[in-house]
Amino acid sequence: MNDLQRLRAGIDRIDGELARLFEERMAAAAEIAAWKRENGRPVRDPAREREVLDRAAARIEDPALRPRFAALMEALMAQSREYQSGLLDGAAGISSPACRGGGPASRPVEGCLSHGTPGIGYPIFLERGALSRAASLLDLDRRVFVVTDDGVPARYAETLAAQCRAATVFTIPRGEASKSPKMLTALLEAMLRAGLTRGDCAVAVGGGVVGDLTGLAAALCLRGIDWYNVPTTLLAMVDSSVGGKTAVDLDGVKNAVGAFWQPRAVLIDPELLETLPPRQLSNGLAEAVKMALTHDAGLFARFEDPAGYGPVEDLIAACLRIKTAVVAADERDHGVRQALNFGHTLGHGLEAAAGGRLLHGEAVALGMLPMCASEVRARLLPVLERLGLPTSVNFDLDPEQAIAAICHDKKRLDSRFVTVFVPEIGSWEFREAGLNELRGLLTGCEGVRHDC
Repeated sequence: MNDLQRLRAGIDRIDGELARLFEERMAAAAEIAAWKRENGRPVRDPAREREVLDRAAARIEDPALRPRFAALMEALMAQSREYQSGLLDGAAGISSPACRGGGPASRPVEGCLSHGTPGIGYPIFLERGALSRAASLLDLDRRVFVVTDDGVPARYAETLAAQCRAATVFTIPRGEASKSPKMLTALLEAMLRAGLTRGDCAVAVGGGVVGDLTGLAAALCLRGIDWYNVPTTLLAMVDSSVGGKTAVDLDGVKNAVGAFWQPRAVLIDPELLETLPPRQLSNGLAEAVKMALTHDAGLFARFEDPAGYGPVEDLIAACLRIKTAVVAADERDHGVRQALNFGHTLGHGLEAAAGGRLLHGEAVALGMLPMCASEVRARLLPVLERLGLPTSVNFDLDPEQAIAAICHDKKRLDSRFVTVFVPEIGSWEFREAGLNELRGLLTGCEGVRHDC
């Protein structure tokens, strides 16, 4: 055996010992996960992680190796957190009283659901009354920066803040106008004034605007801090709260500046919907219909049922099963995740041209109609009407304004656009379209002026 072979044999021996120790460490992590399940504790423990890193650095005598060992330990702890999350959730990342056993709920959610994106796994807690016990589900034993808007009942953010070790509540004006670089800067400045460190976190308590803005601020603050999403609208509960898309608008272009920054957990309390106006409920139902049309014919049949679509908890869970599976397959939105943009290419254009007269879900409802087969459209129209969603534009709207907004669509390929078409309920396909084709499709949104 030459010197190189001897050295490599030594590395192999060490690797074998590391493998054995890794298995031992993960076995201990499994026991810790079981204890956390029994005691309702979150996976993340920043104080403990800092202690482990400090102790690890002190064990390395060579100063040049200390930062490398610290990086190795950080990676190892990340693996441990992900492993514990999977064990805590069983086969599921969406946790409900039905999965965890116990907890207040008027009706248990059907089963448990799984969610893991590449390298990232986090729980989704779905149950009535979850907000009042957030401290047992989320790691709030640190500085917490709570973001809400003035359209959300103040008691929601206050209930969350009261469970934190130290909390700052930051309230933004309601509406899409708050998704701006100016508001993002104001939010980041307030985070710095609050003295946040990288071991602290932000919490979004609100709808999609609050979630998008808070998530992006968390991604940028100190190069990235933890954040939690506590959606208060149906639209956010069934869709935007999960998946890590964060953004602000720029120069009238929706979601022009953003990042993928996954939350550490999502807490969904259907009781928060009790204060939501009927129009906002319909707004969220549009995204649920989108999920059904593209991925679940059985779910769409529930919308066709004259008796109604059933308990809202079950509806939210059904939508999240779809959303989490799609995100797990394509976190960065390069492939199948784009199917969830069904109705959005035309919808975003209509929303921009409407100047605030259409809510996001209403614009998406209109945008879906021209993008499905005639047989699908025939079934979709009565569903939209029953849910209180528009099937035509009842005010003057210039399609060229919509086309101008569509030109900034992130799915544009030079002069072509990738659109999503539903040939039959429960399935979808990508289709490319040019601007003139999109102009023609806009006429499918009855009432849109197209004399330009």
